[in-house]
Amino acid sequence: MFIRHAGVALSGLAVALTPLSGSAHEIVGNRFFPATLGIDDPGVNDELSLPTVSSIKTGDDPPFRQRDFSAEFSKRITEAFAISVGTTYSVLSPPGGPTSTGAHGFQNLETTFKYRIFRDPAHEFVMSVGLNVEWGGTGADSVGADPFNTYTPTIYFGKGLGDLPDTLSWLRPVAITGQVGYSIPGRNSTTTFGIDPDTGDVIADTEFHPRVLNWGGTIQYSMPYLKSAVIDLGLPDFIDHLIPLVEATLQTPVANTLTSGTMTTGTINPGVIWVGSTFQVGVEALIPINRQSGSHVGVIGQLHLYLDDIDPRGIGRPIFGGPVQSANPFARN
Repeated sequence: MFIRHAGVALSGLAVALTPLSGSAHEIVGNRFFPATLGIDDPGVNDELSLPTVSSIKTGDDPPFRQRDFSAEFSKRITEAFAISVGTTYSVLSPPGGPTSTGAHGFQNLETTFKYRIFRDPAHEFVMSVGLNVEWGGTGADSVGADPFNTYTPTIYFGKGLGDLPDTLSWLRPVAITGQVGYSIPGRNSTTTFGIDPDTGDVIADTEFHPRVLNWGGTIQYSMPYLKSAVIDLGLPDFIDHLIPLVEATLQTPVANTLTSGTMTTGTINPGVIWVGSTFQVGVEALIPINRQSGSHVGVIGQLHLYLDDIDPRGIGRPIFGGPVQSANPFARN
């Protein structure tokens, strides 16, 4: 899902690092789609991301240092339907000042309802649909948490290139994932009233809440897939567990905004994931695409637990339905 991190600049600009954290791993034929850190992957599984930690300087002038600490738990209700709950604690530090002089608090609680609608093992293709709800008023005003709900219907997809011909066998470990969501605020605008200190007149200030296209994708090269489905190069075991990747997490206001030609913001995130039998560890750089997205390169890291591999007959089992045998190449039998 995007875990939409609460990236909030105090000037009112938002920096989304989406926890919008990735939150699942999906098996389609020979393809293992790992959880990614910026966008959600296209599948549904039982998992826990704890913690996801990020740090970046906002696009304010002067910029603030924003640190986010996130957690997300996803539970399958059926084999194809899952509900996830996530939360983020944000710390905003002013330039040149200690953390204690800035703002800190929880962002709004988020819930994602996700259903896998199509899976084609032969062509390593999967697609899901979902609805993310940010529950207004559950977070702190000091870090920019909105007092109203935001609803984001989203499409997720993933495609592995394992069906390429033998002449392109070195490209078979490549996979592409992506998501497109449309965020709809529960309130079109907020009007606040005050007193003009010079005239004593009542003044009104209206803030419009835009509808935003949240979109992004990944391109990844799976060393586990290379070894298991293409060729074993005899590389060190540590290398055979790596999945290098590049993510993009982007946001474009498309409606209910006062300005025309509103700029897209977001980050490009090169990084790597190490996949184990019951968990994975990932780290990525956060490279802002423009000044409004951030003023310096940041970093994000995540520990992600595969509950369906840790305890397939207990917490990792769908509430309705039996345990499903994992195809994680490193999962225990």
